[in-house]
Amino acid sequence: MQYESTVWATADSLIGAGIKQSDFPKFMMPFFALMMVESRLIRVADELKKDMGDEKVNMDDFLEAAKDEGQGYNSQLFKRNKTLKDICKNDKTFETDFDAYLKDFDSETRDLLGIDKGSDDDDKYLNISGVIGQLRKKKILFSFVKQWAEIDLKPFNNSEITTLEEHIKRKWADISAETAGEQYTPDDVIALISEIVASKINKNKKDDRFLTIYDSTCGGGNMLFGVEDRLKESIKRPTATYGQDWNDELYALAKIESRFRPNAHIEYGNTLTGTKFDDKTFDVCVSNPPYGIPWKDYEKDVRNDVTGRYNYFPAVSDGQMLFIQHLVSKMDIKGIAIEVHNGSSLFSGDAGGGESNIRKKLFDDDIVEAIVQLPTEEFFNTGIHTYLWVLNKNKPKEREDKVMLINASEKYTTLNKSKGKKRKEVDKDHRLEIVETLEKFADNEYSKVFDKEFFYYNKQALMLTNLDEDGKTLESILPVKKNADGEEVRAKSIKLNPKEITQGELTFKNFEITTFDAKKHQSLQEYFADELKPQIDEFDYKEKDLRVMTEDTTYYFDTDKETIIKEVGGKKEVLGCGKIVVKTSFKKSTKKDAAKIVITCELTPDYQKDYEIVPHSLDDKKNQKNVDDFLAKYITKPFELLENMVGVEINFNKVFYKPEKLRSLEEIVGEIKGLDTELANLESNIDV
Repeated sequence: MQYESTVWATADSLIGAGIKQSDFPKFMMPFFALMMVESRLIRVADELKKDMGDEKVNMDDFLEAAKDEGQGYNSQLFKRNKTLKDICKNDKTFETDFDAYLKDFDSETRDLLGIDKGSDDDDKYLNISGVIGQLRKKKILFSFVKQWAEIDLKPFNNSEITTLEEHIKRKWADISAETAGEQYTPDDVIALISEIVASKINKNKKDDRFLTIYDSTCGGGNMLFGVEDRLKESIKRPTATYGQDWNDELYALAKIESRFRPNAHIEYGNTLTGTKFDDKTFDVCVSNPPYGIPWKDYEKDVRNDVTGRYNYFPAVSDGQMLFIQHLVSKMDIKGIAIEVHNGSSLFSGDAGGGESNIRKKLFDDDIVEAIVQLPTEEFFNTGIHTYLWVLNKNKPKEREDKVMLINASEKYTTLNKSKGKKRKEVDKDHRLEIVETLEKFADNEYSKVFDKEFFYYNKQALMLTNLDEDGKTLESILPVKKNADGEEVRAKSIKLNPKEITQGELTFKNFEITTFDAKKHQSLQEYFADELKPQIDEFDYKEKDLRVMTEDTTYYFDTDKETIIKEVGGKKEVLGCGKIVVKTSFKKSTKKDAAKIVITCELTPDYQKDYEIVPHSLDDKKNQKNVDDFLAKYITKPFELLENMVGVEINFNKVFYKPEKLRSLEEIVGEIKGLDTELANLESNIDV
């Protein structure tokens, strides 16, 4: 839409007044909303007069009818036909007339535009009163308002104004460095989402039920209303839209837009801590939630949420996986949802972690039908890959327990002129190709269908027992005792009674210390914390020559053989792979004993916790066999099975990886020979 340049030209006055470009949106947004309201109200008035069928309609009846429409009103506009353009014709009366014009709006419009001045705690949304004050201070109020008064939005229908909004807000996003993709979904992506949804909705002409559409992070309403307009055109059914957002200015724009659309409902608030539509579910849910945005500031409210929508919690550094759980909770029993995410939702978090568990829940419930990878440089503020999660609570029988991945990263045309970081768009032909691929639900060169268990994996924890070069472990010589139940239990270590411990220049002969150097330390505990414990912590039985001497025996670790040696009278005995553990602890004083530092030493087996990633099967018996077969094949050390956690991740790179074609050896040798010949020719031409 070319009219965006006309709107953007209003920034000329701001440039001349020395206002920073990054501040343009807060000056322009209220006036764009003001012209939206005025143009719509003029159309409402014209339609009312036409319906009332009387050129000289009774003004009281007319105003009452306008109020009943619920789309707002302005007494000056309706009674005197006085528009902002008319007010700007007289610069001498402008300030008075402009103030009266603003105050003649209905209370909701005044609230959304921020016309009435209040305390800093009041919700002002677009805060036009604050902007007016700054413009007046800069002495450009009249010139700026006059430029906006020339903006005529009356010829544009709802859909066209929504498109215009998208372009203008995209430019605002570019200059104010908003979060990538947070509110400004490109028109071609909105079209693709709409076409995917339309392909799944019953197109039966006899079906005249309202189609309910919901956007949990609707921003200024571009995606919500854009999807509505396209679905109305393709499926010919009445629609009702519902949206919520927490950004003051964008909420106000969406709310204003909603008043001129039948059955549109926009609410203000943080979707993650308080949804406004608790009692509703929807046929179609769409969303482009913020990603990479922390939720730590309201973590307590999220964790204490009583709606039951959150099964698991992702890292507090990124809340986008909270949004997808919320969206699932708002899907009707046969609902469809499409949510835009960045790549981290596919693989972030380990098995057993919040993100992985959220993915597992979505797959367990068989809601994920497809994930579409979009091209890079598709969104206005980021060059990264983005993904459409296509969710469906009413999968066809043949698609149950299956998930399709569509790599649409090459399905684009390059723009003649970049829009911020957006250099590509998914044009209509490619969009229809993607939709057709999803409808066929079959493999091709850029799409693959998987049984959902393909994305599951076992993270099997093991406790390995390390062995020396002869395959021996210290565990084999640990003493065995019977417990209270009469069962034989192997001791966990061999405790030593050292007389001396040495490592390098350090030597310890006192293993219960009660004295300290008062010139260096104020207390025994300070000596322990600042000097002795750091020294003991430095002990390394493998890297340094640590030796522990008891009454007649020396213990040390042979790094070549990976074993502990016990030496008595020059005779060496191999004990097996293990650790020499030296510890120190501070014992506070009691009624019987003074405070003291205790140094202890013991020999323990060398255990090592390890994790193995093993393919998962949803059949318990097959899954256990997978684990057993894997461990038998790849694990050679003794081990004990610990916990098994099941994770889910989606790896597009792995699925669609195409190895780079290597040149043949003959080609490389030929190139080297050519370079040798060229070099020889150059050398022959050098004068000696």
